[in-house]
Amino acid sequence: MKLLIPGPVTTHPSVRAAMAEDYAPWDNDFRAIYARVYRRLLPIAGGAPDRHAVLPLQGCGHFAVEAAIRTFVPKGAKLLLPMTGAYADRAARLAEEAGRTVVRLPVPARTRTSVEAVTAALEADPAIGHVALVYSETGSGIIHDVPAIAAAVGRLGRRVLVDAVSAFGILPFDISALDMVDAISFTSNKGLEALPGMSFTVAPIERLDACRGNAGSWSLDLSDVYDHQSGAATPGARRNTRSVPGAARFTPPAQVVAALDVALDRYEAVGQAGRLARYTANMRTFYDGIVALGLTPCLPAHVQGPIIVNVAAPADPAWDLQRFVDGLKARGFLISNFYNTPEPSFRVGCIGAIEPADMAAAVRAMDAVLRDMGIKERAGTPS
Repeated sequence: MKLLIPGPVTTHPSVRAAMAEDYAPWDNDFRAIYARVYRRLLPIAGGAPDRHAVLPLQGCGHFAVEAAIRTFVPKGAKLLLPMTGAYADRAARLAEEAGRTVVRLPVPARTRTSVEAVTAALEADPAIGHVALVYSETGSGIIHDVPAIAAAVGRLGRRVLVDAVSAFGILPFDISALDMVDAISFTSNKGLEALPGMSFTVAPIERLDACRGNAGSWSLDLSDVYDHQSGAATPGARRNTRSVPGAARFTPPAQVVAALDVALDRYEAVGQAGRLARYTANMRTFYDGIVALGLTPCLPAHVQGPIIVNVAAPADPAWDLQRFVDGLKARGFLISNFYNTPEPSFRVGCIGAIEPADMAAAVRAMDAVLRDMGIKERAGTPS
């Protein structure tokens, strides 16, 4: 079965095989694996060992995003959030439920976040201290120019949080060149092609030191994560007897960590540029294929990103999303079975251990299922 969803993604057999061994999380041999993984993640973000830390958390990407908001944005402080789609909506909820004040910046559908609009919003409200940016909006498939926006935010003396959950390892990012970035958050899955279950944040060490006490949550306090894994003796920090360099604070999904270690072998063999090139080829094969079938992509080609393609639901009375999903599944492809755009659309992931040939086969399968369903009007209304 090929998973054509934003995540979990299809994984390589060698990655899945790494899950087959039992591990003791506090054993010294496993601690070495754990420490090696976050050392290998640091350069993917452009981090420097003396300036930045990789901060692991158990859980999905939302855990890392919420932890970054709680750690770096003081309670009650203002956070500007360009409303780019479903994942920006989720970030707004995480921030508001954590007691932060969200200033929503409307972003027109099917467009990228404007540097000028962000700059104008910050100039209009000097009380806004942070901007939260979604790099790859998996609700729509749009990629936003986060490095350029972050640079503009920094010129105004504000700070930036980056949700790179579906972008990390695929799209270029250099935290060492962007001093205004407090955090870039991502997961073990998605572009790294490992299993879900761990999330990570890369952050400047000096900012972790400056932001102690903001989180209001021991579990989601990234400063505490750093203290623990570094073995630092920080006044007032909560310690436990397992606080030694390379150790997890709480029981990690050890098999997921081991699988990520193997997935990073595969990643390092091609690097960010190689992974982006394959995913771009996947996307182009699929995008051109569905256009040829008479289906309607939700995004015009010039703003379509390489990670997710959303396709407008056919404007035919016989259309039924679950029936379409079931028909594809019977042919070896699984897509999401729900809508998350204003107009109904189905989304297809172009990431994971898949190739352009897989995407071409998926297009043929979609054609067959549409014929089986009796869909005559394949065009739809883009969201």
